[in-house]
Order: sequence, then C-alpha cells, then structure tokens
Amino acid sequence: MKNHVFFFLLLLFLTAFLAADSISPSETKSKKPKIPKIKKENNVLLLKKSNFDRALKETKYLLVEFYVSLSQSSQNLSEEFAEAARQLKKEAPRIQFGKIDVTHQHDLRKEFNIREFPTVKFFVDGRREDPIDCKGVRQASAFITWVKRRTGPSTILINSIEQAEAIIHADDLAVIGFFKELDDDSMEVFSETARDVPEMPFGMTASKDVCANYGIHKNTLVVFEKGKPVHNEILEDGRQNKLDLTRLIKTFTLDLVTEYNLETSVKIFDIPVENHIVLFTPMNSETFNVIYENYKSAAAEFRGKIMFVLVNTNETKNGRVFEYFRITEVDVPAVRILNLTSDAKYKMPADEVTVENLKEFCHSYLNGKAKLHLPSEEIPEDWEKMPVKVLVGKNFNRIVFNKTTTVFVMFYAPWSYDCRKLLQIWDKLGEQYESHKDIIIAKIDVTANDILSVGLGRYPFFRLFPAGPGYQEVAYDGEHTLEAFAEFLEEQIKANMEPGERDPLGGIKEDLSQKETVITEKEEL
Repeated sequence: MKNHVFFFLLLLFLTAFLAADSISPSETKSKKPKIPKIKKENNVLLLKKSNFDRALKETKYLLVEFYVSLSQSSQNLSEEFAEAARQLKKEAPRIQFGKIDVTHQHDLRKEFNIREFPTVKFFVDGRREDPIDCKGVRQASAFITWVKRRTGPSTILINSIEQAEAIIHADDLAVIGFFKELDDDSMEVFSETARDVPEMPFGMTASKDVCANYGIHKNTLVVFEKGKPVHNEILEDGRQNKLDLTRLIKTFTLDLVTEYNLETSVKIFDIPVENHIVLFTPMNSETFNVIYENYKSAAAEFRGKIMFVLVNTNETKNGRVFEYFRITEVDVPAVRILNLTSDAKYKMPADEVTVENLKEFCHSYLNGKAKLHLPSEEIPEDWEKMPVKVLVGKNFNRIVFNKTTTVFVMFYAPWSYDCRKLLQIWDKLGEQYESHKDIIIAKIDVTANDILSVGLGRYPFFRLFPAGPGYQEVAYDGEHTLEAFAEFLEEQIKANMEPGERDPLGGIKEDLSQKETVITEKEEL
C-alpha cells in the first residue's frame, strides 16, 4: 500500500516538473498592460493636467501652448503652431509640440504664471520648473527657428565675405556680429540674443577680411535692412545685456513710427519695449504731414528705449484706445507716454507737436522727471448706497487702506463682456456681506481711474485688502463663482486675525456688525 502511495506522489511530482519546464520564461512573468500613447491632433500632443508630467518625462524638448478655447488669438496661433510641428516632425523628432486648454485650470495658470493667452513655454529634459518663455513668436517659421536656436547653434559662423553677403541678402532683415575674438563676453550676449529673435538670420565673424570689408574696427552689432546697414551698435563688455539688444533689434521688425490697428496691435505688444509714446491725431487733417514728420524725426534717437505709436482718431475701431487714455476730440493732437509694466501714463506738457517738444518730453520721462497723469472720475453721490460700493481714483486709497475694514475690490472695464457678466455675481456677493460693517465689497472702473498703488492685471481682476496695520494686498486667482469668492474672503479674514480673537466665521456672523467705521463723502486724501 505504501509503495502505491509513494509511486503516485512521484508521478505527480514528475508531471508538475515537466509541465513547469515546458513554460517559457516570458510566460512566467506577468504581462504589463501597455500604456497608450498621448493622443495627438495635427502633430501636436493633446495635454491635460493628468498627462502633463508624463509628457515631460517622455520628451527631451517640449514646446507647450497654454490657451483658452474661446480666444480667437489662441485659435490663430494654434494653426501656426501645428504647421511648425508638422515641418519638424521628421527633421527633429526630439522636439515635440503640445497644447493644453487652461480655461478652467487655475492651478496651472498660477504655477506657470500665465496671465495672457496664448502663452508658449519651452520645457527641457523633463524639468517642470523654470520653463523658458517663448515670447513674441507668431509664425510657424519663427517657431521652427526659435526651437532650433534653443537646441543647437543660435548663429551662423561667417568665415568669408561671400558668406556674409549671403546672410545679409537672405531676408529683409539680418543681424551680423563683428568681433575681434569669438570667446569674449560680448559674443556670448550676442549669441543669447539671437535665441530670442527668430524673425531674422544672425551671423557672427572674427575674420579680419570680413570686418575690414564692412569698415568695422570694434566689436559691433550691425542690423541690415534689404542689404544695407541701418544701425551700428558698439558692443562693450558689460555695457549691454540680452534684453537691451533684443529690444533694439526687434524694433526693426516694425516701422520707426507704427500706426496702431488690428494688424499691428499684436506686433506692437510682442516687442519687449515697455515704454510707448502715443500720438493721437486725425490722419486726414491739413497739419498731419508736418506733425507726422516731426514725430518720426524724434523717434530715431529713442529706438529700443521708447516705441513710437500713431493712433488715427478718425478710425472708429480705435474707440477703446481713446477710452483707455481718456482722449477726446478736444484734446487732439495729443501725446501720451505709457509704461506697460506699471500702467503709468504721462501727458506731454507742451501742446505743439514739434521735434524739440517731443525730445524734451522723452528725455524727461527717461530721466524720471516727467509728471504722472492721474485722471479720476468724480465721487458719485450714491457711491456707498448700494451693497457694492463704487470706488474712483479720488476715494480709492482712503477706502481701501482703512485699518479697521477688509475691502474686496473688483477691477473692471465696462466694455468687457466678461466684466459685465461677473458684475451680476459681484452684486450678489455685496448683498451677502452688506450687513457686516467691517467688510466692504467694492468695484472700480480702471478705464476711467488710474490707480498706481495696486498691481494691475487682466480685466477683470480682484484684490483683497485685509484690515489691520500696514499695507497688504492679496491677489485673487480662483474661480469666478459666488461660492469661491465668499470662501476666499472668509479664509483671508481668518488668516489675518490676531492671536486670541474669536473664530472668524462666528465673528463675521455675529460680532463684526458691532464695529463701525464711518466714512463721509467729504473726506479726501
């Protein structure tokens, strides 16, 4: 009996051993499911929050368009973006293009500091931190040149006069750097500048023959237009930086004086010159030719420092520009300087548009001596009668920087559809907190009132000014809903409470109304 049992067990063991031996090594491992590739549309990766990190890890170079679906400018750029992706598909497969709709992705907007649409950023080696901004690039050819210069040589090395002539005549504009040696700091700045100016070819040379042919004896940057030199910039170590040179060179993509219209508006703001001087005048007036020639004559001296823009006051499509600068028919011809960073405006003190007056105005501005132009609406008689208080330039600081009151302000433009739609929600927020005397919900028309004490944003934007000592300003970048606004407001009140104070929500509901700040219409700064 025992022999039978032993024989049976031995037979089972041999059977199992043979069966195991017949299984291939690949079958012993569990098969991992294949992860589907990220979908593409017209050779562009369709990115979203859930696959963004994966896309970064799987690509060496990734150029990403952050857009909003309803933006016409986003749609226009997407077409050029896709064309660039198509052309580079075989030539440079390591370079990938992607796009992501951030209409409702406020966390991504905040992370990458996206304030306008579309915005394009370049990611290298999967690094999510500190992507490179791709600014002012709109055409497929420019995108291709931009990424090539970021992933390879940014300039062409010129060794002969024939090479130089070929580059100079290759396009309407060309830039050549003439150097004594190719290993000094000026050459490095020149090469870095070339990466940010894809609109034109760049070359550099240290050839004595080439330099002598063009009469160059010092390190010099020369801009050529239609084969002829139009600007020489002596390059001295440490004097120029990349931004200065970029500003200077990019201005040559526009006329010395550029008329503002639908076609040029994007190009004007793409050039990184933050100071704009604007001439408002009717182009059909008898004095236009004289005024224009004076304006153009003054412009040459300030190229790269101040951009000269002309606005035709006869063109009805420019109505919003007149409104923004508060220009009326009585004012023209009028001259203003606008700083794009601070949104500060300056009015030329002289009425006559002469070369001398224009130059004096520009010099006084650059030297910090020009006087700010700060218009304000009058304080409405009923500014505090409604749940949402009406602020203007004349009462803004007094109301907002009140130490005992938390003020939540909507900055809006009356012509903006998005602003008009949100004003209804803002009115409901005002009604919700109307009984709380330590909270003010307010609004201000920033097209009619200049406010320099606040960092401005894209209309509409929101700022909260907490009660308490000192100046505090908290930007709101959450969802535009009643619930989100209220939640943010109450969180900020709680965060700014002094130690030992009661629970802020209870305080809001019961006790804040016991404190009262009386603000009279007659008080002014």
